[in-house]
Amino acid sequence: MRKILHLKSIYALVCSLAMAFGAMADVPQGYYSSLKGKRDADLKNALHTLLYNHTLVSSYSDLPQYFRKTDVYPPGNSRYGQWWDMYSDIPLYTRSFAGLNREHSFPKSWWGGSQNTPAYTDLNHLYPSEAQANMAKSNYPLGEVQNASFDNGITRVGTPVAGQGGGAKAVFEPADEYKGDFARTYFYMVCCYQNLHWAYTYMVNNNTYPTLNSWSVDLLLKWNREDPPSQKEFDRNEQVYRVQANRNPFIDFKDLAEYIWGNRKGQAFNPSGSTEQAGDPVLITPVQDMALDFGEVAEGKSGEASLQFRGENIRYNVQLTVIGADASMFTPEVTEVKPSAINAPEGIWVKIKYNPTGLGSHTARLIVSDYSDGGSRGIALRGECLPVPVLHAFRALPATDITATGYTANWEVPQQGGSDDVVDYYVVTRTIVDASGNIRQVDDVAESNYLPVDNREAGSHESYHVRSCRLGYYSDVTNEINVDFADALSTVTDGAPFGVVYEPLGLRVVCGDTVAGLTVYDMAGRTVAHYETVANGEIISLPPGVYILTAAGLPTPVKAIVTE
Repeated sequence: MRKILHLKSIYALVCSLAMAFGAMADVPQGYYSSLKGKRDADLKNALHTLLYNHTLVSSYSDLPQYFRKTDVYPPGNSRYGQWWDMYSDIPLYTRSFAGLNREHSFPKSWWGGSQNTPAYTDLNHLYPSEAQANMAKSNYPLGEVQNASFDNGITRVGTPVAGQGGGAKAVFEPADEYKGDFARTYFYMVCCYQNLHWAYTYMVNNNTYPTLNSWSVDLLLKWNREDPPSQKEFDRNEQVYRVQANRNPFIDFKDLAEYIWGNRKGQAFNPSGSTEQAGDPVLITPVQDMALDFGEVAEGKSGEASLQFRGENIRYNVQLTVIGADASMFTPEVTEVKPSAINAPEGIWVKIKYNPTGLGSHTARLIVSDYSDGGSRGIALRGECLPVPVLHAFRALPATDITATGYTANWEVPQQGGSDDVVDYYVVTRTIVDASGNIRQVDDVAESNYLPVDNREAGSHESYHVRSCRLGYYSDVTNEINVDFADALSTVTDGAPFGVVYEPLGLRVVCGDTVAGLTVYDMAGRTVAHYETVANGEIISLPPGVYILTAAGLPTPVKAIVTE
């Protein structure tokens, strides 16, 4: 077991002393009332309802600005001004995000990587990570490493101890001081997003309860017990709450996981720490002094964000008023919200638009008033308008690290005049032709100029092209790169005596004997080319497109894709 004396470890000591006198986390008034009396699956379902409906982070590209509040060493520490990276001990400074990635600690590939789910930008599981550690970690499950292939003193990656890993070839083991952090993050994710379908089931099952599989429960409960919540987690939880208006309840209540998966299963959970009296009006969200951030918007475009209003026993209409120098640029869709809507179990969402009238940063304040006998609170509104980005052309580069199960896609960093383009992220479009000839495309997001791919299907062929993205604008598509898998569609057997290997602007024939009467059709069924005979190794030149190849004596047609 690795023990590293780190700032979080010192915080843990302070926490243990302070908790003797009272809870470290300030549990919001009324926030957890829907959990009272629930147990087991009902408790997990109630958590899903509570956590899932939260204010969304404006965009993936804006995450570093939130990390400056959630993941920076505090004032007074020798590392103040540096990123608090739970994956590495390398000093990286907050004046830039260079060398870091926006890391989905609960891997996005586990739910298919879709950007169309709140999980994609949920700060409760997104952390800054040093790039090399992030690449080594890949999408491996958590676990205890037996033989390390990567170890930087904080992150270890390698073969798992017996009984762990869920079939993965490797696991990711954080330092002891962060194991509880990751366990509570995973508890949050499998409750908040129990509605997602998991493409990888190393640690989870596709059900709403218990979702975690048995070995994962044992590991995460162990880490949760051995590494209790620290001041770092309490502080981060409060900052995330001010952005998203939802919390990680497993930080607020260390033993909550026991009621769902552990030694308190079957017992009713009763949240403590709230001070409201029965029948008192409570506006649970929005939160006083939270910030609704519209992020960066290109000139001529507008931004939109939604704010949740949820409460209990609200008796008066809630009034919405925008004040401040830039108030005219921020417009709520309504000026008041009725108590019946706020008191509903899931509350009501109100859209607010940001329509900048000039370049620069803009701020205003939304005043929410008259919800509790004249009570009021303020929410910061902010956005930034930038010139329309210029994205230059660049080229995709050949794949490297090619194996039977994956490869690394590569491309140039786009630039003009020696200066790199400002890019939020890259979209890598993979064109996959499976062993049956079926074709589909998959989009993956990358932050650097490479993308590790580890889920190649047996017998499939792949190619890829790339686009850069900035402020919702995309560059032109790069050239297409074919990945030269040694076994891709080239195996010739008695049952399949003909195949092809992909070449730029063509196909190379692989066959045991000369094939007679080969006809090439496009996807509309039109004849593109006909050959009286073709021999092994012969190259057929074709323009980019999808084709069907047939010949006398072949048991099945062959579908192929030709790229530039």
